[in-house]
Amino acid sequence: MIVVMKPNATQEEVDHIVDRVNGHGLKPHVIKGTERTVIAAVGDDRKLDVAALETAPGVSRVVPVLAPYKRASREVQNEPTVVSRGSLTLGGNHLGVIAGPCSVESEEQIMQSARAVKAAGGTALRGGAFKPRTSPYSFQGLKEEGLKLLAVAREETGLAVVTEVMASEDIGLVSEYADVLQIGARNMQNYRLLAAVGEAERPVLLKRGPSATLDELLLAAEYILDAGNNDVILCERGIRTFESHTRFTLPLASVTYLRAKTHLPIVVDPSHGTGHAWMVPDMAAASVAIGADGLIIEMHPDPENALSDGYQSLDFAQFATTMERCRVIAEAIGKEMPRVASSKEKAPVAT
Repeated sequence: MIVVMKPNATQEEVDHIVDRVNGHGLKPHVIKGTERTVIAAVGDDRKLDVAALETAPGVSRVVPVLAPYKRASREVQNEPTVVSRGSLTLGGNHLGVIAGPCSVESEEQIMQSARAVKAAGGTALRGGAFKPRTSPYSFQGLKEEGLKLLAVAREETGLAVVTEVMASEDIGLVSEYADVLQIGARNMQNYRLLAAVGEAERPVLLKRGPSATLDELLLAAEYILDAGNNDVILCERGIRTFESHTRFTLPLASVTYLRAKTHLPIVVDPSHGTGHAWMVPDMAAASVAIGADGLIIEMHPDPENALSDGYQSLDFAQFATTMERCRVIAEAIGKEMPRVASSKEKAPVAT
């Protein structure tokens, strides 16, 4: 349940309710909004004396939270969460674009990509250093060397780095180099990993599993929030259906649903959601129009020769054109996108 404080409630009154919640063995989460403070009591609240709480000084009302996910719910926090780290801002009126290759392959490849992302007005650089692959014989990533190359790219361009962490024991290493920790679709229900990144001092981008319901996605986010990390970003990357014309089916209705149910920012991945580079621009534009808070797009200097996911990666020119199109739509619906590079910073041509 949630305890809604009066607009003029004092800090002493808030602390008193926190102590009451703690005294019943529940975990209190204090959420300070622009107008009033809300205290979420997470746990088995059957022993709480609701009537006594409602009569406590400074309390406006006590409301049960009906959603199975508590801290992610708009019942607890109606104001949208804005996640910001370095050059990346997502949520509210901010539309962020995270782009780069599926995996870091070489210094030349990641530096060219970072410059192209920056020149087109992208917000952050993506690139996998640790790559989960279906086959053990596929390229698995450069690991720490890849992380170092991402850091070099950030040093030159100023772009925040978004990269995947696959195991709890790697969180410390990846956090040394990354600005945002990505939890891939395969790990969406790896609850020990979710709890571990919940203790990390980095925002977390959580991808929806290919067979996960939206409630399961939100409950996975709850693990991270409950561990103390409030900077959680949800990512719709498509689900597995009977259709075979795309790699996955990208259900953009989920963006509308999630916006109604949660305050967390929502990013769409049109690259994995379609599996075809030629479809990415249309789905990216549609994602912006439907109200997504950001995009995560795969792009590569030479998609034909990429070591992973080249078939769904845009080249530099395609990415720049997609950005221009999305910017027009964003402006029409009141979203703020990163600025376009000056004529001296136009996207480089891949060599």
